[in-house]
Amino acid sequence: MSDRPSPDDGLSAAELADRYGLAVSGARPGLVEYVRQLWGRRHFILAFSQAKLTAQYSQAKLGQLWQVATPLLNAAVYYLIFGLILKANKGLSHDVYIPFLVTGVFVFTFTQSSIMAGVRAISGNLGLVRALHFPRASLPISFALQQLQQLLFSMIVLFVVAIGFGSYPGLSWLLILPVLVLQFLFNTGLALIVARMGAKTPDLAQLMPFILRTWMYASGVMFSISTMLEGRPEWIARALQANPAAVYMDLMRFALIDGYGSSNLPPHVWAIAVFWAVVVAVGGFVYFWKAEERYGRG
Repeated sequence: MSDRPSPDDGLSAAELADRYGLAVSGARPGLVEYVRQLWGRRHFILAFSQAKLTAQYSQAKLGQLWQVATPLLNAAVYYLIFGLILKANKGLSHDVYIPFLVTGVFVFTFTQSSIMAGVRAISGNLGLVRALHFPRASLPISFALQQLQQLLFSMIVLFVVAIGFGSYPGLSWLLILPVLVLQFLFNTGLALIVARMGAKTPDLAQLMPFILRTWMYASGVMFSISTMLEGRPEWIARALQANPAAVYMDLMRFALIDGYGSSNLPPHVWAIAVFWAVVVAVGGFVYFWKAEERYGRG
C-alpha cells in the first residue's frame, strides 16, 4: 500500500460532497426548481385526483350520485331548521332563499372538503410519501383538485335549482368561472397549510370539524349576514362579510341568483376575493415547501 497522502485527506464531509457533486438525499430543492418539479408531475396530480374521486363512493350503491345527494340533503336539513323553524330567511323571498341556501352549502362544502382532505394528505399517505420521491405538494394540490371536480359535477344540480326558482342563465353567470378559480386557489393554499400542520400533528384531523362548523355558522351559509345583523355595529357585519368563505359564497350567489343584487355584497368584494386567493395560495405553498424534507420522517 502507498503511504502517499490522499488529496482528500483533511477535507470535511461538506467539502468532499462539494468536490464530488454530492447532495443530501431528500434535501429540499429551491422554490423555482420545486415549482418546475410540480409542473412535471401535473399528469400524476390530475390522475391521482380522478382516481380518488372515483374511489370515494365506490362501495356505495348510488356511487357518484352521493357527490350531489350529500350537500343537497344537508341543504334540506338546514332549510327545515333555519328556513322554516328559525326563520333565518329574513329579508329574502322564498324564491331567492332556497337557491341562496343551496348555493351556500355547495360552495362552503367545496372549501370544507378541501381542508379535510388536505389535513390528511401527508399523514394519511405515509406509505406513498416514504416509498417514492416526488414533490409532496402534489398530494394536497391533488386533493383540492378532486374537490373542484366534485363541485363541477354538483354545479349541474345547482343550475337546475337556480332555474327552477326563476334565475335563468344570463351574462352574470359568466362570473362563475373567475369565482371558482379564485376559490380553488384559496382552497389549495389552505389545503397546503393544513397538510403541513396535519403531518406534524395528526390529531388536527379530529379538531378540524369543530373549527369548520364554527366557520360555517359565521359565514352566512344559512342566512344573509347584512340582514341578520341589521341594527348592530356595521363593522361586525363588514368583518364577517370579508371572511373568505362568505366572499366566495356571496359572489357565487350574485352570479347565479337574479334576486341577489350587489347591495348584498361588501365594498370592494372582488379585490377582497383576489387578495384572499393570492395571499393564501402563495403563502400556503411557501409554508408547505419549507418543510418538504421533513414529510414522512419520524
